[in-house]
Amino acid sequence: MKQVFLKITENKKIAKDVWLMVLEGDVSAITASGQFVNIKLDGFYLRRPISACDYDENTLTIIYKVVGEGTEAMAKLPCGAELDVLVGLGNGYTLSKSGESPLLIGGGVGVPPMYNLCRKLIAEGKKVTVILGFNTKEEIFFEDEFKALGAEVHITTVDGSYGTKGFVTDVMKNLTYSYFFTCGPMPMFKAIEATATTSGQYSFEERMGCGFGACMGCSCKTKYGNKRICKDGPVLEREEIIW
Repeated sequence: MKQVFLKITENKKIAKDVWLMVLEGDVSAITASGQFVNIKLDGFYLRRPISACDYDENTLTIIYKVVGEGTEAMAKLPCGAELDVLVGLGNGYTLSKSGESPLLIGGGVGVPPMYNLCRKLIAEGKKVTVILGFNTKEEIFFEDEFKALGAEVHITTVDGSYGTKGFVTDVMKNLTYSYFFTCGPMPMFKAIEATATTSGQYSFEERMGCGFGACMGCSCKTKYGNKRICKDGPVLEREEIIW
């Protein structure tokens, strides 16, 4: 973990209530797909934990959904503004277990960390399939970006306004894959757990107080005892989770 001050170079709306922000500065502490950052906002006591969508040593891209006063304030921040950010939080995904044809599943704001993961897996020569799940067509983002990486992309919408009507598992059940990686809400995870035919890794979305393991507010039960989602996670392997 490292505290840095990053400058906003882009902050724009890309879908219904969904914004993309690009930050510039020293983000070298981020070393794995699936890690997250914790952003301090003026006037708010708790930092906002947000997953890294993509990054290099000097640039960080995040995607966030406006759901409350904090993220609403973020959406109003101008380019050039500076943010106090804790970077390099969490463990991230373990790519070495992917096999030759991994499946990536993102639901809503669980989509962003799938992007950097997809980019890395394709760079390793893997045949990557991606399922992106949304409620409606208006909420869809990054379909073209995943296709540009070279992934096979499937979109699901609950209301059937675009792609396959239903949930990510309605596509997943018809696919063959060597391993899966996923990030999204708990109901989606439970459906995936009932459908998956291989091992995989889940990245949990939890409310966090501190974001670095001090408050114990985001603990999850596993076969090896309680784990802190912010520090021991957010990524846990399928076999260790107690649902």
